Amino acid sequence: MLNEPRHLLRAMFDAAVNAASPSLRIQPYLPPAPKGRTIVVGAGKASASMARAVDENWSGPLSGLVVTRDGHSDTCKRIEIVEASHPVPDARGLKAAQRIRAMVEGLTPDDLVLALISGGGVGASDAAGVRPDA
Repeated sequence: MLNEPRHLLRAMFDAAVNAASPSLRIQPYLPPAPKGRTIVVGAGKASASMARAVDENWSGPLSGLVVTRDGHSDTCKRIEIVEASHPVPDARGLKAAQRIRAMVEGLTPDDLVLALISGGGVGASDAAGVRPDA
């Protein structure tokens, strides 16, 4: 069956996608728990699946919010996932970006922010007017 180019290419594609799966890749890179709070924020199509992987592998207290493209949501127990429009930002994305910004205001050096950013999230925060220097 893998002798046919189409099947071989499909098997190679599936293997590459599975190798990049957040459920397999996130856990080894999680830092130790901080003295303070752990807040997860994120944006992009893969942010929801990354949030789920963090949620499932983080043993301490955890909260957060990630915004993903419509149709790319996932289920988390401790991290809220919001869907919004992409590539053209909408009011839902702006509101989510403002909520994310409010979540990280006032944190201390004892707190930890895990930022889960995938492709679409890189430009979305800029388009929503949320910038690191603002």
